[in-house]
Order: sequence, then C-alpha cells, then structure tokens
Amino acid sequence: MKIHKEGFGSILVAAVVAALVIVPTVLFVLPSYPVLGWLTIAVIIALFLFIISFFRIPARSHASGDDLIVAPCDGTVVVIEEVDADEYFTDRRLQLSIFMSPLNVHVNRNPVSGDVMYSQYHKGKYLVAWHPKSSTENERHSVVYKQDGKEMLVKQIAGALAKRIVNYLKPGDKVEMGEEMGFIKFGSRVDLLLPLGTKIDVKINQKVKGGVTVLGKW
Repeated sequence: MKIHKEGFGSILVAAVVAALVIVPTVLFVLPSYPVLGWLTIAVIIALFLFIISFFRIPARSHASGDDLIVAPCDGTVVVIEEVDADEYFTDRRLQLSIFMSPLNVHVNRNPVSGDVMYSQYHKGKYLVAWHPKSSTENERHSVVYKQDGKEMLVKQIAGALAKRIVNYLKPGDKVEMGEEMGFIKFGSRVDLLLPLGTKIDVKINQKVKGGVTVLGKW
C-alpha cells in the first residue's frame, strides 16, 4: 500500500498536531490522571491513523476492455436513473452515482480509455453528498471522455466534508482506463452521465471498487 501524494501535507500537519497534544499529555496529564491521559493518547493516535488510511492507495489488479465502464472510485451505488443533462450534453442521459464515505479509498480513476473532450471546475455549495441537488449545486469538477464516437461525463462532487477537489485532466489528453484522474478529500460522490442504452451491471446499494468493479458496457 502506498500513500497518495495529495496526502503528504495533511499527514505532516496531523503529525505535528498529534505531537503537540501527546507530548504535554505524557508530561502533565498522564502522571496525575492516567486513565484520561491514555484515553487522550489513544484517540489522537486513532485519528492520526485514520488520516493516513484516508490517503492510502491499495495494490489492485485493474479491469480492462474497450467496451467496459469501470467504477471511477470506491463507494456505494446510490443512483441509477434517467435524467436531463445539465452540462455539456443537451439530451437525456443515464446517471449512475457513487457515494464515497470518509472510510473509502479516495483516489479517482478514469472509467474508460479515450480522449478528454472537456474538463471544467465549478464553484458551489457543500450540501451533503447524498442530497439530490448536490450534483448540480455543489463544488464539482466535470470531465467528458470520448471513445469510438461515444461520450460520457464524469463529475467529482464535493460534500459537506469534502472541500478540495483535485483533477489532473485537460482537454486533448489521451487517457487509459484505471489511471488516476483526480482525488477528493473526505466524504463526497462521483456521478457518471452515460448514453441511454448503456448496459448497467451493478445495482443500488452495491459496493464498488475504483478501477476494478465493472459498472457496465457501452
């Protein structure tokens, strides 16, 4: 397991804060109030380990196939429905949304191989990620992929805790399925707007793994 580059700064800050709490606790609290002291130390260590685990990149064998669409992130499928496209497209699309909890791996990956046609950041609100309007009103970054004349839009959406979206793609890039496309810090979600007729192989409440779980075929 590796640590994502986006986490180095956060882990360093967390380590400094942990040290600033643990050292005084050991020196001044532990001798007089051992239960309180050990409880404080345990909580701080647990929080520090959580921060490290949040930025983990587990070793995985990624799926491959020209007609496959793989999960762009870890999480739970919360929406599969037809919607009217509100960005880039003007037709109806099949929306598939994946909710990412703070415990999920938060690396975002390309769901398909192809060309990047569009990459746009949008400022916005920080509604909880499962709110119906989070897809259109929250801070988000949208990317359109094109493969063999077919296009899909993928939105990285900030949530109530996620207030930093990182995206590495720009129009004109050629990308491979499973490669990193970005990162979202803390709880959030990712939406896919797929062509109608896309064959979906997952269902609501199913757990998926980024770059591994096949969402469907187009």
